[in-house]
Amino acid sequence: ERKDSGHQRTPGTPNLLKKGRSPQPEDVKGGEVHDVVEIVTTTGDVDVVEEETSFTSASAHVLIAEIMVCNRDLEKIKENINDVQQKMKNIIDVLGRI
Repeated sequence: ERKDSGHQRTPGTPNLLKKGRSPQPEDVKGGEVHDVVEIVTTTGDVDVVEEETSFTSASAHVLIAEIMVCNRDLEKIKENINDVQQKMKNIIDVLGRI
């Protein structure tokens, strides 16, 4: 059961527990329900409370999957930055020879 936390969700922020967004195990054996927690995402300088929910091992799996996707995206961005920096160095080297 979801409870309204009283916090407003900023339009356009991702809902980490949205079904279909990240893989969510259908059958989690031994899944224990823990304390009610607030899921918070950060958009720029603002923390946004998404919702209050019962924290289960299934929701932990969803959050871990989301972290893995973000890490993969960050690695791609780092590679792109390195490529651009190398191109800039090459251009500067060529200009230095002129």
